[in-house]
Amino acid sequence: MAGKVFFSVSMSLDGFIAPEPVPAQDELFAPHRQDDPDVRRWMAQWTELQQWIFPLRFFRENLKLGEGGEEGLDNDVARETFERTGASVMGKRMFDLGEQSWPQEAPFHTPVFVVTHTKRDPWERPGNTTFHFVNDGIEHALDQARAAAGDRDVRIAGGGTTILEYLNAGLVDEFSITLSPVLFGAGTRLFDGVDASRVALEPVRSEPSSRVTHLTYAVHPR
Repeated sequence: MAGKVFFSVSMSLDGFIAPEPVPAQDELFAPHRQDDPDVRRWMAQWTELQQWIFPLRFFRENLKLGEGGEEGLDNDVARETFERTGASVMGKRMFDLGEQSWPQEAPFHTPVFVVTHTKRDPWERPGNTTFHFVNDGIEHALDQARAAAGDRDVRIAGGGTTILEYLNAGLVDEFSITLSPVLFGAGTRLFDGVDASRVALEPVRSEPSSRVTHLTYAVHPR
């Protein structure tokens, strides 16, 4: 039996999943840009949005940061998201940023299918992560991800534009939002451009922790 297609993201209270882009995103991690005020602001906001995950035991285990870490609801959610995922799909922009920032052992440990116009051979990383580059659209990328995932789920990892493409195409079964108590004022809105005439949502669960609130919805055609 095929698994679900889902996405899970952290979101600010005012609806943003990323801060405003820095002027040259491809230089975000370049040494000569680290004192740039725009880069420092972007990194500070991004860190604040994702702060809930850094202390978790699962996060430390997955990135091989050592023993210890917090357990509880947030840790359970992070572990469940990882364990249900048999393959991931992402856009080229997210891959380009991650290629600069992920450790050598990328944190997916499954096949990842990158939607892109760029032709490139598969890129194998330690820890069983292989990036495959798909040049013929989101549906073909999802077909390959489903085949690779087997009876596990496929995660649309991001970024926001890619998630929205899949949602508007009616290809998402479920999604989870981790609502962080931060305000950005501007940035990347996940649902900016959603085709609301085609998407109906059914609440599945709402679980508050001491740091964030985890919201899960099933997606149905309207």
